[in-house]
Parts: sequence; C-alpha cells; structure tokens
Amino acid sequence: MPLGSQADASLRRYVLEETYELLEAIDQVDPVHLREELGDFLFEAVFLAQLSEEAGDFTIGDAIDTVCEKLVRRHPHVFDRTDGEPALTSEEVVDQWAVIKAQERAAAGSTAASAASPTLAGIPATLPGLQRAFELSSRAARVGFDWDRPVDVIAKIEEEVQEVRAEVESGALDAADRAEAEVGDLLFAIANLSRQLGIEPEAALRRANATFTTRFSAMERSLAANGTPLTDATLQQMEDAWARVKADERAAGT
Repeated sequence: MPLGSQADASLRRYVLEETYELLEAIDQVDPVHLREELGDFLFEAVFLAQLSEEAGDFTIGDAIDTVCEKLVRRHPHVFDRTDGEPALTSEEVVDQWAVIKAQERAAAGSTAASAASPTLAGIPATLPGLQRAFELSSRAARVGFDWDRPVDVIAKIEEEVQEVRAEVESGALDAADRAEAEVGDLLFAIANLSRQLGIEPEAALRRANATFTTRFSAMERSLAANGTPLTDATLQQMEDAWARVKADERAAGT
C-alpha cells in the first residue's frame, strides 16, 4: 500500500488523536491508562513505518537508527566527552543543543517559509497555537529577543487587554476582525509569560479545562439535586451553585 493518501488523511487524524489521549494519560498519573495509551501511540508509529516500508521508503529500523544518530550528534557532552573534560552546566547544554539544531537546519536547507528566519525554522506549523507561540518565543529568547523579567510580560499582557477592550467597545463594523488580531496578540503574550515562568501553556490550559469541567459538572448536579434542571436555571442560580462548589473545594483542600 503506498503511503500517500491514507497517511495524509485518516492516519494523520488518528496520530493526533492518540497523541492527545497519551497526554491525557500522562496528566492523570495513571500507570495502567498510560500503558494502554502508550501502546496505542506506538501502534500508530509502527503502522506508519510499515506503510513506508511497503512504499519502499524506509523501515522502522531506519527510523530508530535515525533517532539514535540524532541523539548522539546532539549530545556530544555525553557521547564524545573525554576523560578529565569539565562537565557542562545545564545552561551550556541547552545552548549547545540549540547551536547543533541550528547547524542541522542550515545543512538540510530551509523552505521558503523558514528562509526569512533560520532561527525560527523547523517549528511545525501544525502545533497547537499556544504551544507554537511558546516554541517561537523560546527560539527568539535564545538569541536575546526577550523581556528581562516575568513582570515585564505581565505589563505587556495588561497592554494587550486594553487594546482588546478598545476594539470591543469601539462598536465599529470591523471591530470583530481587529479584536481577533488583538486577542491573538494577548494569547501570544500569555504564552510568553508561561515560558518565563517555566510553565507549558498547553499543560496549564488542559489543567484549567479539567478544573472547569469538574466544577461545571458539580454545579449541574447541585442544581439537579435541588429540582432545577440546568436549562431552567437562572444565571444567578448557576453563579450561586458555582460559588458553593468552589467553597466545597476550599473546605476539602482541593
């Protein structure tokens, strides 16, 4: 079976789905669930490799050899270190890794999209938006294009919030389009703050989503227990139930 259309369409969706299910298992800290999802994730890798082998491109052994070669090449402080050579600091290891990756990108040649900025080349456009913002700003920071302190990023976030507010309150016919651009700037600034604080923005958002889901479900159950279906509840009733849920969380220490 040639790799072509099936990998480009249905398999792409399954690989993405299994990736997010694996991330969920990691977040849940559940070894049994993690074992299952890791197996599903590996199956997609093996299946893709099998299709590639049938198409005459490469085998899974070739893929493993490639990653091993890459590991050795990007970590000379481990694999090429001579006796008595001083160990690198964590910061020096990261800097060395960035230099080697940049050399690899230059050797491989750049696409038209990345030619304007070798520093930003190689960051997949298919990454989730917040994660890509995190990676883009990380690359920029490595060459010194960064805020000095997290508090400086917070000031930028406050500035972006004011710009969003101005667009929303303007009442102009094209305010929605401009507001979208400003919200994008706001989210990019938030991704920068996450990076400065050492927080992965996608992980932080997944955690917030999980918290909202738990609280909303508890609110809905609370209203139902009092004979009020969610669809019949007023906003004030929902807000009161939400406050009780949060109070219960604080009392339980969660």
